[in-house]
Amino acid sequence: MNRHLSRVIVMQTLYELDFRPKSDLNAIKQRNIDNYQEEADLEFIDQTIEGILKKQKDIDSQISKAAPEWPLEQISLIDKTILRIAIFELLFTEDIPPKVAINEAVELGKTFGGQNSSKFINGVLGTVYRGSERYNPEDDQHAKKEEEKNG
Repeated sequence: MNRHLSRVIVMQTLYELDFRPKSDLNAIKQRNIDNYQEEADLEFIDQTIEGILKKQKDIDSQISKAAPEWPLEQISLIDKTILRIAIFELLFTEDIPPKVAINEAVELGKTFGGQNSSKFINGVLGTVYRGSERYNPEDDQHAKKEEEKNG
């Protein structure tokens, strides 16, 4: 099962739902799944979409706290959608390592977002992660060494 592809499907589905809230969620999701012939993880897609929609108020409040200079309505829809997926994975799932959730979101930002999306997404998610119960200070040490190594 391709988790990255599954996240793309979740992102496209939630993006369209946010853009057209009166649409049929299942029809949007199925069309996005049908667009990709590869192996999507249907259970992961369903659980992620359901979880994000249930926790959206909590997730959006995390975005607002982590990026106070960016009111939610000023964040691009695609960046907000990517952040919602990653924050859901960071705060409300146990099986996805924080580093994976953040890296996946940054990659989605590079592929689908604007010029500064990946930096913005990385900054917001770093703040959310450092304030979460899953935070491990050793992750910061590792990230610092990587940055120094990569210049």
